[in-house]
Amino acid sequence: MTNQVSEFPTERTFQYQHSLPPLPVPSLEGSLAKYLDAVRPFATEEEYQVTAAVVKRFGEGIGKDLHQKLLQRARTHRNWLEEWWLNAAYLELRYPSQLNVNFGGPAPYLEHCWPPTEGVQLQRTSISMWHTLQYWDLLRTERLDPHKAGNVVLDMDQFRMLFCTCKVPGVTKDTIINYFKTESEGPCPSHVVVMCKGRFFSFDAVCDGHILTPPELLRQLTHVKQCCEGEPAGDGVAALTSEERTRWAKAREYLIGIDPANKTILETIQSSLFVVSLDDAKPYATAENYTPVTREALTGDPTIRWGDKSYNSLSFADGTFGSNCDHAPYDAMVLVTQGYYVDQQLKATDGRWKGSETVQPMPLPEELVFTVDDRVRRDVAHAKCCVHHKQTQDLQVVCYAFTSFGKAAIKQRKLHPDTFIQLALQLAYYRQHGRLGSCYETAMTRRFYHGRTETMRPCTLEAQNWCHTMLLPAASVSVRRKALLLAFNKHNKLMAEAQNGKGFDRHLLGLYLIAKEEGLPMPNLFTDPLYSKSGGGGNFTLSTSLVGYTTVLGAVAPMVHHGYGFFYRIGDDRIVASCTAWKSSPETDAEALFQNLVSSLHDMLHLATTAQL
Repeated sequence: MTNQVSEFPTERTFQYQHSLPPLPVPSLEGSLAKYLDAVRPFATEEEYQVTAAVVKRFGEGIGKDLHQKLLQRARTHRNWLEEWWLNAAYLELRYPSQLNVNFGGPAPYLEHCWPPTEGVQLQRTSISMWHTLQYWDLLRTERLDPHKAGNVVLDMDQFRMLFCTCKVPGVTKDTIINYFKTESEGPCPSHVVVMCKGRFFSFDAVCDGHILTPPELLRQLTHVKQCCEGEPAGDGVAALTSEERTRWAKAREYLIGIDPANKTILETIQSSLFVVSLDDAKPYATAENYTPVTREALTGDPTIRWGDKSYNSLSFADGTFGSNCDHAPYDAMVLVTQGYYVDQQLKATDGRWKGSETVQPMPLPEELVFTVDDRVRRDVAHAKCCVHHKQTQDLQVVCYAFTSFGKAAIKQRKLHPDTFIQLALQLAYYRQHGRLGSCYETAMTRRFYHGRTETMRPCTLEAQNWCHTMLLPAASVSVRRKALLLAFNKHNKLMAEAQNGKGFDRHLLGLYLIAKEEGLPMPNLFTDPLYSKSGGGGNFTLSTSLVGYTTVLGAVAPMVHHGYGFFYRIGDDRIVASCTAWKSSPETDAEALFQNLVSSLHDMLHLATTAQL
């Protein structure tokens, strides 16, 4: 990602889309063998034998039929999973998505040129917005270099979803609306929506064919702030996006029914490039403790976040930044790429604007005022207090930088940094809970057409054996080292297979959905206790993802009530991790897990170092 934009690009951003290979269907035998291997750490010998018999019957019977139907689907779909995944993982979910699905996080700028500072909110926001608009222009003109893994081209389709994209609630299923177009495809919306104190404002970020400069953007933001200062807060209609999905869909229908002008306002928000939130909060994060700004990004004021928007840029009163994004249209690496681009541009210019200070005449931002009645006000109050506030009060968020070492020290010992963190997390969980935790790690499948993710399960038999060995006082360094290397090799092998279309979780999901769509009795494989106990059906105790090797971080809520959300990034000399848990769970403690992680990281590096001597 260090060279995202070539000075003289020879490749267009989306030029390889039509030549990418289709998503493959793994072999049934291979997927079932991997599944059995994955459930083993969670089973007694007796339980395992029962599950093995269930899997054998499935593979010889209904599973074979379902697999053939999946192969048939793959012949007519370049990505047989795409529509299913979008529906099953995101659009059909009915619980509130703003906290349970969206990802949030701090912006990285405070590490160098933008530490917390009073009185600079609008000025910094104007500069950040300008760089973000330059990134939109790179996508519009296809000057962003296509991503590659070595020489392998990766799918760029998700980048179309960063701007001008919004989820729209439905009574039984949501939809995604995307208004983005490249220059060659035609006109694209160029307005932004600014939210402040429960009110909405909109203005065009392009004037006479040119993107507004930071001084011009500052003029617009200052007008918004002046309109809101000393005035009562707005109706806070945005809070409705934090509601349970069906309830929000009905509230939206009612809102449109009151006044057709409300529909126009909704469409203006939905089609906007992105939403900027001018937030009065002062999280005061530091480059070692990101917890306040991470918590605010995930759990902040719902009246100034449009939870269904693909990108909410959060600007705080102490000059720090964050983001809150709907996960449905794209995965975190899209925002990571954009965030890192802005971060590098800011670093190169020391966070300053060095161009013209001239502000050309232009229309002032237009306020978007919803027509509301008592029922809408009650709906907003319910969303704020009974849903968002109740849930966010229950979410524990910790986010720190571990600064003892980072990628450089790990690679020096010829170990893979991501695998290092994942095994440290397994050991940390094992120490804290006395058992292993079923774990989901994101594996990227973008080498295939419209590929998104596959599940890589880090909780292997080899990881279990290594954790057990580490807690045996009598185990020698050589025994621990051998167990560690076996766990490393297994993890690396499974990750490579998952990225190459040979994982098993999405395959099993496809078989499950075919059975469901055809009204067939649910196969025993999916009702077997070990299926959910090992994480199947989205029941992973640890929901984890490497956000990358940049300065950008993210955070998510746990998948299950007794679980953890764990995002991390790896720098040359530091590892920054965000960890979340539900306070109402008597089993979990995110702070304790992070401290156990610190101990595990030190123990692992010590083990790797002494073994080298």
